[in-house]
This record gives sequence, structure tokens and C-alpha cells, in this order.
Amino acid sequence: MKLTLIAVGHKMPDWIDAGYKEFAKRMPRDFPLQLLELKPDKRGSGKTAQQVMVDEAERILAAIPQDARVLALDEHGANWTTMQLADKMKSWQIDGRETVFIIGGTDGLDPSVKKRADQLLQLSAMTLPHGMVRVILAEQLYRAVSIINNHPYHRE
Repeated sequence: MKLTLIAVGHKMPDWIDAGYKEFAKRMPRDFPLQLLELKPDKRGSGKTAQQVMVDEAERILAAIPQDARVLALDEHGANWTTMQLADKMKSWQIDGRETVFIIGGTDGLDPSVKKRADQLLQLSAMTLPHGMVRVILAEQLYRAVSIINNHPYHRE
């Protein structure tokens, strides 16, 4: 089951790239994780935040594979535990569909992206930097796979 992280934003600090890559490379073959970075729209070019989100939404929606399961990260989304994520991933593995996680830009996600999502998911009630979300999400995906595979990385 392929996992894809679509993230608006590029040119992350080296420590963000290193953190993401560390967890992505730990993922087993049956759960490969790839990152697709989308360049954010320039702010201050006379566009409103809403116009920026609409433009970013077009690129996000175009990047989603046709039959993919989509989870959009949103502050109002479901707040799963790591164990719940592992359970969901185990059930997703059965149907084998590609699963896409979406991290929006600075202004968030346009309603059209949220509507396309099968699930809105919250990582934290706190506001997190977008780059940090990549690292945290990659780590949680690795941890969930570790739980599925009874690997000792996760302890209860």
C-alpha cells in the first residue's frame, strides 16, 4: 500500500528534510512513503488568502491519484491516537488503495480539497509549522506500521 504525502511548501530547512527522510527510509516495502512538494503561491502579489488557497487547491487536486484514499490535515479533523491510525492502516492495507495525506499551505486548505478528502485528520490541537508536520506525520506513520508489524519501536 503506497503512502503519499502531498505538501504545499518547498525549500524546507535541512533538519526538516533530514527528519522526514529518516522516517520515510524506515518504512517497510509494503508501506512505501513518498513526498510530493508543491510550490506555494506567492503571497503579496495582490491575491487574497482565498485566491491563494483556490490556486493551491487546483494543484493539490491534480496531484491526487484517481482512486486514492485522501486524508487532509485540518485543525478541525478527527484526533486519532497512534493505535487508531495503526488500526486504520491495517484495514486500508486490505484494499491496497494508495493513501494520500495532504498538508495545506500557510492559509490552510480550500474547501474543495476538504470536500475531496475521505477524512479530515488533526495531528494536534496546537498550531504546528508546516515543515514540522511532515516530520511528525512521517514518524507517526512509521510508528503505526511498527505497531502493525509488532516491532518494538512503539511501547505501551
